[in-house]
Amino acid sequence: MNRFNVRKVAVLGAGVMGAQIAAHLVNCKVPVVLFDLPAKEGAKNGIVTKAIDGLKKLKPAPLGIPEDAALIEAANYEEHLGKLAECDLVIEAIAERMDWKLDLYKKVAPALAPHAIVASNTSGLSITRLSEALPEAIKPRFCGIHFFNPPRYMALVELITTPATQPEILDQLETFVTSGLGKSVVRAKDTPNFIANRVGIAGMLATIHEAAKFGLSYDVVDDLTGKKMGRASSGTFRTADVVGLDTMAHVIKTLQDNLQNDPFYATYATPPVLAKLIEQGALGQKSGAGFYKKVGKDILRLDPAKGDYVPAGGKADALVERMLKKA
Repeated sequence: MNRFNVRKVAVLGAGVMGAQIAAHLVNCKVPVVLFDLPAKEGAKNGIVTKAIDGLKKLKPAPLGIPEDAALIEAANYEEHLGKLAECDLVIEAIAERMDWKLDLYKKVAPALAPHAIVASNTSGLSITRLSEALPEAIKPRFCGIHFFNPPRYMALVELITTPATQPEILDQLETFVTSGLGKSVVRAKDTPNFIANRVGIAGMLATIHEAAKFGLSYDVVDDLTGKKMGRASSGTFRTADVVGLDTMAHVIKTLQDNLQNDPFYATYATPPVLAKLIEQGALGQKSGAGFYKKVGKDILRLDPAKGDYVPAGGKADALVERMLKKA
């Protein structure tokens, strides 16, 4: 098998995930061109330029060196489709809408290099269904490549095949993702939400339900479900804010749409507090408010009973610490 040489990568979509995937690529010294729609006003690359500038302000920092943002090449679908011919790997990372993704594939397919691997960063949509919009010649080189947010720090990447994906394509991509990007790869089947989100979102929904049942505040729940359980300190609700509440809702809807016969189907209902926050435009970290809100240097948490934000910082009862120290 010839070694797959990634000289340049195209990332389609300059949203939260697309821009940060591009950032991690330049962290690893991989040339990258970041695409999005042409801006309706001002410079055509305005959407991408704004996303690249935003990388310097995000926490945790997606760039090892903030100045490396300049290494991300900006492009738009109207003027720069020709740049796709220079790319050995194309990663689609637009919003979780099947119709939008299929339309984009039809638009970019004629411009792709004949050897390029094409992959979707969808967090749970069917990879096989997505492949249906692609020409037959591209289908053997198409798969899923699911990074987790924030992609610089999260070790896991899921790779997902379709029935048409050539095995050597996945081998080549896994080598690049592990050796080139420093990630750990799990190969998943093309099932709703794959592995991590199928398990993780089910667990988060159960936690949200129990928190409401017992009247636990979000900061206390995050203290209980964070480092005390050997997990990230963000716990449950802070993790949801980082991921994006709209993204979480899309992942939940994938469960609802595809798993009606699942014995746990009833637990996949969208929590009312999540639906209300999304309706208000409070989508988590990217919108400035979600389950938590930062005001100056203060972190506030949502109090659903009051419908307003109150000071955060609550911790689990000291008894929990004593219980955890028991053999």
